[in-house]
Amino acid sequence: MFTGIIESIGIVKNLINEGDNLHISVESQLTPELKIDQSIAHNGTCLTVVKIKDDIYTVTAIKETLEKTNLGKLEIGSKINLERAMILGDRLDGHIVQGHVDQTATCTHVLEEDGSWVFTFKYNSLHKDNITIEKGSITINGVSLTVVNSKENEFSVAIIPYTFENTNFHQIKIGTAVNLEFDVIGKYVARLLKK
Repeated sequence: MFTGIIESIGIVKNLINEGDNLHISVESQLTPELKIDQSIAHNGTCLTVVKIKDDIYTVTAIKETLEKTNLGKLEIGSKINLERAMILGDRLDGHIVQGHVDQTATCTHVLEEDGSWVFTFKYNSLHKDNITIEKGSITINGVSLTVVNSKENEFSVAIIPYTFENTNFHQIKIGTAVNLEFDVIGKYVARLLKK
């Protein structure tokens, strides 16, 4: 379980394909605090630490994960948003984030305002339970955000300077694919209303 509050940005140092799996090695200031078998969200995708050496740790993304996320598009040197699993008893500063990416979206517009940015994303409507609502929560590349403009298969979020600088939002431009995790409560409600 995560909160969507990014702790650190990691740098991809190595990518190794093995069958349908992708081993991703990440350099991070969090590495000294990690242990094997620990869960970490990478751009919002929950992956398990399988190896640690010095300041670099490795996780493995399987075929299903690569098909549903943007992790298969990583390159050596890519910046990746990182969050360790929450500790019971901590404040929940974002919202309930499972680390289970629902699908990807594409950035269609970036508007720089005086001191903030508005990013617009479009996503495929095949997954009918994946919806947004005004002032509802959405997770983009692991970042817990509030929807400011909800349309069918499209939404916008406003980004403050701190988030822009301390996540990989500063690298998102028109055409960039991002990971989406829709609000779990909203997904349950949408499914129940269908019945």
